[in-house]
Amino acid sequence: MEESANHHSVHRIVLPSGRKIEVVRFHEDGHEVACRPLHICPECTSPLVQPRCWSEADEARWELVLTCPNCDWTTAGVYNQSDVEDLEDRLEEGLADMLTDLHRLTQANMADEVDRFIAALEANLILPEDF
Repeated sequence: MEESANHHSVHRIVLPSGRKIEVVRFHEDGHEVACRPLHICPECTSPLVQPRCWSEADEARWELVLTCPNCDWTTAGVYNQSDVEDLEDRLEEGLADMLTDLHRLTQANMADEVDRFIAALEANLILPEDF
């Protein structure tokens, strides 16, 4: 069965001036050209694209406004549940990575403070009136 060649997708883009435009992309043979994951920016390829707002479009699709903090690219579109779940997984992985980095940084800072305090004690630089 031959599919119609009129398949398309609509992406809403907010320009720096604040004007909004809709970009309509037509796909040949009814197949969309290689679909990129939602967390990858199509402009700068940064893996940091994140949702700015979202709402349920229908039973299995979500309307998202996505933005890239690296290049300020922004788009709005309707995406299927599995793509949104993949984005959510990436966001959770990013949060876990940030928390791990925060824990390491906190430990490194605390170790540095303890080392400086010990060095000050050994050099008799800390007096009772310091407390």
